[in-house]
Amino acid sequence: MVEFEVPEIDYDRYSNRQLAGPPLAVLGVALLVLVVYYLLHGTPVPLGFDFTGGTEMRLANASQSEIQSAFGTPIDSIRPVQGSDEFIVTFLDEGSTSLQELRTTATNAGFSVEQSSTRSAAFGSTNQQNAVLGLVLAFVGMSVFVFILFRTFVPSIAVVLSAFSDIVIPLAIMDLLALTGLFEINLSLGTVAALLMLIGYSVDSDILLNNHILRRRGGFYESTYNAMQTGVTMTLTSIVAMTVMTIVATVLSIPLLPDIGLILVFGLAADLMNTYMMNLSLLRWYKFEGVAR
Repeated sequence: MVEFEVPEIDYDRYSNRQLAGPPLAVLGVALLVLVVYYLLHGTPVPLGFDFTGGTEMRLANASQSEIQSAFGTPIDSIRPVQGSDEFIVTFLDEGSTSLQELRTTATNAGFSVEQSSTRSAAFGSTNQQNAVLGLVLAFVGMSVFVFILFRTFVPSIAVVLSAFSDIVIPLAIMDLLALTGLFEINLSLGTVAALLMLIGYSVDSDILLNNHILRRRGGFYESTYNAMQTGVTMTLTSIVAMTVMTIVATVLSIPLLPDIGLILVFGLAADLMNTYMMNLSLLRWYKFEGVAR
């Protein structure tokens, strides 16, 4: 594992409110962004082809810019086919454009339609339900495991709240990117998998911190620093790895991996803040002012 120099932070300088305030404020803003996006678009995050249904076409004799300008129907993604000059284009199901109309538009633009298929909105809705159910079950399972592990409310709720924030913040960033028009990361089965991975990453770093503080010998701040040496190194290594993966996948035009990489980078960065500010403040309150005193 790559070693990082982890600074020893003088936490005595900050009150519990000062430590918990910024992460809670960011979480509040993130929830507000999700609500605003839902009011504007009817979904809390932008949905991709997996969850809306739509049409997928494999086109030849075309460039990416030509494809973007040829169609009036919203395009979900344009993915180059490795080893050829073909593109796989997916259109979201808007209910107003049929497959035949899309094929006609492609042919009139001079493109060769090698293959085409449709996915119904009902199938996309089923995928949505299954994805939400999977996230809920994973989160509930994680919460039950944490409460069984620590058997006390404050340390357990600190882990659960941190994991919740680690998921909400990347979703809000997805909304902000879509609203500003910079670029769009749609929720797909791949990005749902990234969110499930974030639950694991978050619980790992938070349980590491809780164990060092609650179950190992040594002072509070000594235990905190020992946990940070491992936890921060682990998280920063993962951020670097995901950043490299995102860059390489983008350069090589590998579909889905850039979205997964960005979601993990956003979530892992949020995890550093939530673990070593919000979680730590709750543990310090519990240790010195709460029921553990």
